[in-house]
Amino acid sequence: MKNHELLCRLALTQLPGIGIVGAHKLLDATKGKAAMLFDHPKDLGDIIPGISPKIASVFDAPEVLRRCEAELSFAEKNHIACLTCDDEAYPSRLRECDDAPLVLFYRGTSDLNQRHIISMVGTRNATDYGKDICMRFIGELKELLPDVIIVSGLAYGIDIHAHRAALQHKMETIGVLAHGLDRIYPSVHRRTAAEMTQCGGLLTEFMSGTNPDKQNFVKRNRIVAGISDATIVIESANKGGSLITAEIAESYHRDCFAFPGRINDMYSAGCNELIRSNRAVLLQSAEELIKAMNWDSEAQAPAVIQRQLFPELDENEEKIVSLLQKHPDGIQINTLVVESNIAINRMTGILFELEMKGIIRTLAGGIYKLI
Repeated sequence: MKNHELLCRLALTQLPGIGIVGAHKLLDATKGKAAMLFDHPKDLGDIIPGISPKIASVFDAPEVLRRCEAELSFAEKNHIACLTCDDEAYPSRLRECDDAPLVLFYRGTSDLNQRHIISMVGTRNATDYGKDICMRFIGELKELLPDVIIVSGLAYGIDIHAHRAALQHKMETIGVLAHGLDRIYPSVHRRTAAEMTQCGGLLTEFMSGTNPDKQNFVKRNRIVAGISDATIVIESANKGGSLITAEIAESYHRDCFAFPGRINDMYSAGCNELIRSNRAVLLQSAEELIKAMNWDSEAQAPAVIQRQLFPELDENEEKIVSLLQKHPDGIQINTLVVESNIAINRMTGILFELEMKGIIRTLAGGIYKLI
């Protein structure tokens, strides 16, 4: 994507009265060309019939464009990737959501389209029980399915214990922030955040200079839910951000799990209610998660399987092989999702089956290629 279009995409997120859903509608109306909105603000009535004069007037915004130019310079100077929905590196799972961020800022090493990604969330007042679950559960995952990325919000409590448990077990972990990448909040987590940029990453939709205000955490939670295959709630009171994340995950038709606790424990009440109301599946171990997500065949698969000379392919597998034949140098999973019109959760299973049949292999950067 050319820099001017990226600039305009970013500026679109900063205009008053638009909102993320409205921004997506405007992009649809201009066939994905945000630059058209800013380059021709006085002609928007002709370009987008029915647009209100009030909305059209906000695109005459030189100050916003200058601020966004400064932000892109900041990102380049600090080796921060700026990802739009059209970029291959943009998380495909998140792209499926109606309120997906137009632009994401990312610093890290993980592939945001890794085959297995889960979010772990919970109370900021984690008990020893919750801390033990984080360490034990992630340790089990490391043994059974070590390529899982652990996502959380870098907050006090369950979030930071999930990140640190992942790092201790040498698993990748991504923190989704409620502010820009010019700071770390809370500041006491700075050292952990630095480690994460070398084994995972930090992700946000907010520009530098953005304060970690209350409303930003709710926006952050939708990314935590949308970027993953499943959300796991460790501990929660009857109200809290982790329950909001679980609710968002449900609205995205993503799987939700919760660890139960004693009925008289304050920070198990939210989890117990999620389970009681069938909004989350009761979870006790990593093995249960893997079975529930149908990842068990992958976890138990032998390291080497002899290639069949004439493997039988189903319709979706044939479609993927046909697409890969058109890309001899390989193709990333999110591009396969777009070109095949196969959902990301289904796509990962298909690609795994093709690997097991000895038809494709995975290259660095999450690229798939025919053998």
